[in-house]
Amino acid sequence: MGHVARKRFGQHFLVDGGIIESIVEAIDPRADERLVEIGPGLAALTDALLRRIPSMTAIEIDRDLIAGLRRRYGDRLTLIEADALSLDFNALAAAGPIRLVGNLPYNISSPLLVHLLSARESVIDQHFMLQKEVVQRIVSAPDSASYGRLGVLLQAYYDVELLFEVPPEAFDPPPRVDSAIVRMLPRRAPAAVAPSLLSELLAAAFGQRRKMMRNTLLPWLATHGVEPTGISPTDRPESVPVETYVTLARRLAAARSARSG
Repeated sequence: MGHVARKRFGQHFLVDGGIIESIVEAIDPRADERLVEIGPGLAALTDALLRRIPSMTAIEIDRDLIAGLRRRYGDRLTLIEADALSLDFNALAAAGPIRLVGNLPYNISSPLLVHLLSARESVIDQHFMLQKEVVQRIVSAPDSASYGRLGVLLQAYYDVELLFEVPPEAFDPPPRVDSAIVRMLPRRAPAAVAPSLLSELLAAAFGQRRKMMRNTLLPWLATHGVEPTGISPTDRPESVPVETYVTLARRLAAARSARSG
């Protein structure tokens, strides 16, 4: 499409045909599903998906790319010119649940994943290309170096899986980091607490992750009237499982509700 990658949009275009086919196989799109791609770019993945299904939707912020995509696909591709970070995905799913895919710009990937939590009940699944380090953070288990706030937050609401890694040479221009594909399935029994409240608690826990809980989360919980069951004063934030953080967030919600009532 004769487009030069723009740094301000974090553009790195996937060009490796084998990787593209592997992603499509992992997604396994069906004609009766509502597929939505975030950031189609030069349409490498879009093109491969539209060989499997008759139509889909794409969200793109770059006007120059939008013009080329419209010329290329016409009515087969419904284009939404918008910043995905501010888009209402629940409204997008008003006609039925959606499947989200995309090679996400690495400079907005974490805030976008957090933004998408608000639409988790409207989404069937998510398949994203992300920086490998970010995917490792998303899927990591307690007591691992990558386990942290983002992983706990997302694992509270999704079953997550690193599918495979993608080297820099699969892109044009190549990024300076390795990439990976992550699959995210909304959990059948997700955390019964608002993501914003859980995120607030995690900020208190991981704000000083080198310190023991007796110096960080425990005094914070005490000021909010929450009994810190399940945590030892000598625990560090990376040793506490997701379920414990969720339980504490639910107690925090109950304590605030009791105070306001």
